[in-house]
Formats: sequence, C-alpha cells, structure tokens
Amino acid sequence: QVQLVESGGGLVQAGGSLRLSCEASGRFLSIDVMGWYRQAPGKQRELVAVISSDGRTNYTDSVKGRFTISRDNAKNTVTLRMNSLNADDTAVYSCNAVSSRPYWGVYWGQGTQVTVSS
Repeated sequence: QVQLVESGGGLVQAGGSLRLSCEASGRFLSIDVMGWYRQAPGKQRELVAVISSDGRTNYTDSVKGRFTISRDNAKNTVTLRMNSLNADDTAVYSCNAVSSRPYWGVYWGQGTQVTVSS
C-alpha cells in the first residue's frame, strides 16, 4: 500500500512558475514510476509527466520545454517544476505512483488545484 501526499499548487499569473511535490509513504519496497496527471474542468484526465526509477522521463507535448519532472528515490518524492504557465495549464494535478514490490498497484494522491490567471 502506498500513500501519496501532494504539496504546492495554487494561483499564479500567466507566465509564472509553480512547483508541485509529492511524497510517497507506506509499505512498499520500491516505486517503479512516479508522475503527475491533470484534469481540467470538462476534460478527461491526461498524463503530464512521468519518471521511472532510473530517471527516464516522458512528457505530454504541451508541457515539453516548460515543465521538468524529477524524483528522489531515497526520499520517495517526485517534483514537478512548471514554468511559463498559461491558462491551459489550469487543472487539478494528481500525483501517481506505480509499485510492483511487494505487490503491483497504482496509487493516486488527493489532487491539488493549479489555477493560472490570464
């Protein structure tokens, strides 16, 4: 079982920056993938960025060059640095983790609101 606690988010003007952090805790041996998803009003949830335990990353096209995902395996944390934010980035951002040891599971944080004012 993995519990995810997010921090960060809030209100920012267009062009500004924010940082989201997520810490995993619980009974697990390792977390294979950590990442961030977002859901805007009236839209489906979409992947924003993910990072594997060995540092490989994947971003949705709309955030490439603006967002950076990183993780600290020793602390079981993942951070999303968001620059050059625009109104289209407004959404609820949720932390995600996939663990296979000792049992396979997909886990979600409670979500944090990011609002970009134009």
